[in-house]
Amino acid sequence: MKVFGDNTIMPMAIVKGRFWFVVSATFLFWYLLLCFYNSKFTSAKNSLTVLGRNFGHYDNRLEPHNHPVVLPPKTFHENGTLFSEETGDMNNNVTKTESSSTVPRTENWDKPSNTFPIDDNGFASVDRNSASGKVLEPDNNQAQSAIEVRSKGNIDESDKKAVNDTKRLSGENQEGVESDGDSCSGRYIYIHNLPRRFNRDLLKKCRSLSNWTNMCEFTSNSGFGPPLSNSERVYANRGWYSTNQFSLEVIFHNRMKQYECLTNDSSLASAVFVPYYAGLDVARYLWGYNVSMRDSDSLGLVKWLRQKPEWRKMKGRDHFLVAGRITWDFRRLTDEELDWGNKFLFLPESKNMMILTIESSPWHNNDFAIPYPTYFHPSKDGEVFRWQGRMRRQRRPFLFSFAGGQRPNLQDSIRGEIIEQCKASRRKCKLLECHFGSNRCQKPDFVMKMFQSSVFCLQPPGDSSTRRSAFDSILAGCIPVFFHPGSAYIQYLWHLPRNFTKYSVYIPDIDVKKGTVSIEKTLLRIPKQRVAAMREEVIRLIPKVIYAGSKLNTLDDAFDISIKGVLERVSKIRREMEEGKDSSLDYAEELSWKYNFFGTVREHEWDRYFERT
Repeated sequence: MKVFGDNTIMPMAIVKGRFWFVVSATFLFWYLLLCFYNSKFTSAKNSLTVLGRNFGHYDNRLEPHNHPVVLPPKTFHENGTLFSEETGDMNNNVTKTESSSTVPRTENWDKPSNTFPIDDNGFASVDRNSASGKVLEPDNNQAQSAIEVRSKGNIDESDKKAVNDTKRLSGENQEGVESDGDSCSGRYIYIHNLPRRFNRDLLKKCRSLSNWTNMCEFTSNSGFGPPLSNSERVYANRGWYSTNQFSLEVIFHNRMKQYECLTNDSSLASAVFVPYYAGLDVARYLWGYNVSMRDSDSLGLVKWLRQKPEWRKMKGRDHFLVAGRITWDFRRLTDEELDWGNKFLFLPESKNMMILTIESSPWHNNDFAIPYPTYFHPSKDGEVFRWQGRMRRQRRPFLFSFAGGQRPNLQDSIRGEIIEQCKASRRKCKLLECHFGSNRCQKPDFVMKMFQSSVFCLQPPGDSSTRRSAFDSILAGCIPVFFHPGSAYIQYLWHLPRNFTKYSVYIPDIDVKKGTVSIEKTLLRIPKQRVAAMREEVIRLIPKVIYAGSKLNTLDDAFDISIKGVLERVSKIRREMEEGKDSSLDYAEELSWKYNFFGTVREHEWDRYFERT
């Protein structure tokens, strides 16, 4: 019993009753409040879902979980980590691209600032449990954007619409889309089904493709060769292979099989691909065989092509093929037994086709240079972004480096002078001298490690004007130094900037030969901010000079850029044929290099490099 102020006494039962009444009322109040807010939330969620459908966020033909995750063009997520295309850095550590005015000054020529914690592989590490931001997870059921072979005549409307929707969601380029929604309009390519002796049989006889190298190893794995071991941690853990510089025909053919706009109906094709392994073919007979043997397969190929209806359509001007050696291996001038190579590129039919080579002729307009294959063949955008980020952070203690041997048999070679200057520069230059009996230059570990530790990489001509080494240096984020305009500038017009000062240094070879220029002093005079901007441009070029293992999501690789170049040129030729014009008549063919690069044939200081003797 309890006594109150008025001397009345309230029974304990009444006290307990009032207590439970308060508890029950409180519970009922919160229950009604929760129900009210839950009703509001459900209504808003349903409204958002309807709104998303109205604006095409979902499509009734594709389940939502099959949709590719579409990110802004400057980002890509892979394995639950957000990367920046601009910087290659991860998750919430993504920063703005360093410009020429914001790159921090460095010591030892190029000491990077490590903004991010680095893991054992040299990549920035991310704490996934950090509260600073949310990690985007990848959609493991992402719909594929490419089909192997398609023909407009054998795809029904629903399939076509599904393919186009998939392309739209994956952000693929839709230039040239017509009213019927065909994203491949103007991009269809037909592949000739050549007799086996022109490609597949060559791979079966791979041991006979070279007198000094077992090409069976290098033609394996779609032309990439075996995976590289990474014991020295020079590479990333995935996407790196021991790729031979002459395996491009196999690599390109396998990528063509994956091209998203193939057709079985040649009447729909904008271009026709000829999968003839011209380089592997001629390499068998370059030493010790007569001219008849060297020419036999190329003569057989053009005879086969002439008989096809696809050839008669434009006399082969819409045909293209890849020859994975330098142009001079296919331009024998005479039928003398001691003259070099075969005469494939001098055949009338070849003059009509587009021949993609790793080095083109400055004096002819039927071959076009595309990059040498490198060791890096990524299968995902994230692998490229990670590598770019790693090269941005890479320490570079050497000002410049050179990998190569002397050419004492070539009178105009400057390699001897370059090697002497490198040795004289002591600690500022790293030299990997290649000579008979040494195999260090044949091992990617030594070459790539040296390039990654250098700010500039010297790229003088060798047996010909171009070098694979130039593309290896770009892959390593090392600024190439050229001594001849034919080493890159007039060659890779589709893949490298016309403004060559953005990504390279040019030192005229005649100045090196005369001893009137110091390479070290020339490079030291370049302001550090400009060096940083050039290196950034080199790193941006990496996707454009590599051949990916498959179509990348947001990046165009060397294959994609080459195909665009082919289609644009064929389109131009077709228009000229319809209008009765021929732009090649505007200049002498031997001035092709000048017209293609400058758009004019006026006198230029580079003329002395391309005088025919």
